Amino acid sequence: MENQRTEARSVADGVRLAVRGVVYAVVGGLALLAIATVASVLGPMLALDLATPAMAAWWTVFTAVVVQGVPFLLLGTLVSAAIGAFVPARVFSRLLPRSPALAVPVAGAAGVVLPGCECASVPVAGSLMRRGVAPAAALAFLLSAPAINPVVLVATSIAFPGQPSMVLARLLASLAAAVVTGWLWVRFGKDEWLRLPKTRTPSGGSGDAGTPRSRWDGFRAGLQHDFLHAGGFLVVGAAAAATFGIVVPRSVLDVFTDSPWLSVLLLAVLAVVLCVCSEADAFVAASLTGFSPTARLAFMVVGPMVDLKLIALQTGTFGRSFAVRFSAATWVVAVTSSVLAGWWLL
Repeated sequence: MENQRTEARSVADGVRLAVRGVVYAVVGGLALLAIATVASVLGPMLALDLATPAMAAWWTVFTAVVVQGVPFLLLGTLVSAAIGAFVPARVFSRLLPRSPALAVPVAGAAGVVLPGCECASVPVAGSLMRRGVAPAAALAFLLSAPAINPVVLVATSIAFPGQPSMVLARLLASLAAAVVTGWLWVRFGKDEWLRLPKTRTPSGGSGDAGTPRSRWDGFRAGLQHDFLHAGGFLVVGAAAAATFGIVVPRSVLDVFTDSPWLSVLLLAVLAVVLCVCSEADAFVAASLTGFSPTARLAFMVVGPMVDLKLIALQTGTFGRSFAVRFSAATWVVAVTSSVLAGWWLL
């Protein structure tokens, strides 16, 4: 009886901590949204008074991207933290076929209903591999979960109103890139390239070990980490997108926008450098109005799969040999699938 009371108190404490974390994240998100909204109204007027119309335009683009992206960022991190804390990794291993070639498309499609941010996908993939899931299937899930989950698709539909073809193109191009990359690993991947982590990640996203309180603690910690981490990248990405549109001369931009191939390659490289989180990258892509729809599609497909922070995370988790090969192959496949989807649907 005493043990039951102790466990009940532990669960209650964990729930209170998790609720407190949710409240802090929601309040922080609302505060950031309120500040950005006020700034979007007052910023351009102050910029016109104190500086130039170019600064006013920069501020307008920056705040517009942040205001549109914050709600989806908050929702995405809430769902991601819940998946990471409460969904056991053994669920995946039981549902996936034993054949790696068949498990890859199933794991890739699982990203549609099991969202996660880019940062969480790497430790989740490592946890799945440690529990016997084929590396190719775990890698397909790593690529698809942040790219095609419902939060990302809804955010894309809001960023591109009246353009359902853009949402469909993103879904198909991202899923195809994840599955093809997984199959490439089945065919060409070598065990010596992949260094599995030997220790469990504290917020490892498996949800199958520890007390109920520890899982609630993991949810709170994951929520706070993901929101603050991804929110920072949203702000940086918004600032970079606004700066890109103001600073880069139109004559230089025309060199790329006039060529469909160069524009695709430029935004595919820009996605790697900007490191915008997948819940908000659609709003950044929508602000790049000088580029073709296919180029902006490439930005949204490449970003959740290959960027500098993901390369760093993969290097630390799986080793440099793996990260270099996997990132390069994924980038090529993602760009190719974006071009094909854009040619077909856009």
